[in-house]
Amino acid sequence: MATQAGPQGLRRSVGLADYTTWKVGGTADWFAEPEGLEQLTELVAWARREGLELRVIGAGSNLLVSDAGLAGLTLCQRRLQGSQLDSGSGLVEALAGEPIPTLARRAARAGLAGLEWSVGIPGTVGGAVVMNAGAQGGCTAEWLLDATVLDPQSGATAVLRADELDFAYRHSRLQQEPLVVLSARFQLESGHDPAAVGQRTSANLHSRTSSQPYQQPSCGSVFRNPEPRKAGQLIEGLGLKGLSLGGAQVSPIHANFIVNTGGASAAEIDQLIALVQQRVAEAHGIALHTEVKRLGQFGDLALAA
Repeated sequence: MATQAGPQGLRRSVGLADYTTWKVGGTADWFAEPEGLEQLTELVAWARREGLELRVIGAGSNLLVSDAGLAGLTLCQRRLQGSQLDSGSGLVEALAGEPIPTLARRAARAGLAGLEWSVGIPGTVGGAVVMNAGAQGGCTAEWLLDATVLDPQSGATAVLRADELDFAYRHSRLQQEPLVVLSARFQLESGHDPAAVGQRTSANLHSRTSSQPYQQPSCGSVFRNPEPRKAGQLIEGLGLKGLSLGGAQVSPIHANFIVNTGGASAAEIDQLIALVQQRVAEAHGIALHTEVKRLGQFGDLALAA
């Protein structure tokens, strides 16, 4: 239990549903939205002194927060925004809370190619690095140069090159190690026609919004594709589109999305994910693994990581 007065911006008992794209989740014991790296560092140091568990979230996508809430300190990085682009060299640097779609559009206007695939991803730069986010045939690992991270246990910062992050499909070592992404640098291709890059970027966005349920709360794709198969096709082939459990529903638009139709709980979403996994395993012998990160306590039904 915290005993000292905390740094600026610290709040008690904050509901997390407003900070996740699924619009579910209980209360954070302690919560803050740092607006700069210095404030973030102070908050992390405070949590360390107080012996509090630290959790970091970005845009709240790819995240399922327990109805029971989160103990310790939850840091939301979505205000930690800013980026610098060099149109000559193609070097791009962005803070962890910078929205990936914003960065993609800025890069396109500068004639920098490489991030067109990311315009429809509802996440932040930090989240993209941790998850090796990808879409439309592209992914973070292809363009990342390095990431600056903070070790919450020691307070030390380090720069990790892309080849030190153990990138794989929707995976990086940061999913296992408690390091906080502060910023990232990307090496993009310079010298492209801004109009052409912008057109490809817009086309990718249209492709995603026309085929996915963007009008309802979701986390994006729930399951990793068991290559060469596609999770959405496996689920749809079993007639599971529209399957509901309380306010949680397998989207009738895209089967790899689970949407909150109104009033869903995290437990209902969790149970529906497990049910879909069970049905696919029984029918095809394939274990669907989730892209979703679960935070907090859930019931006995466990998602395959």
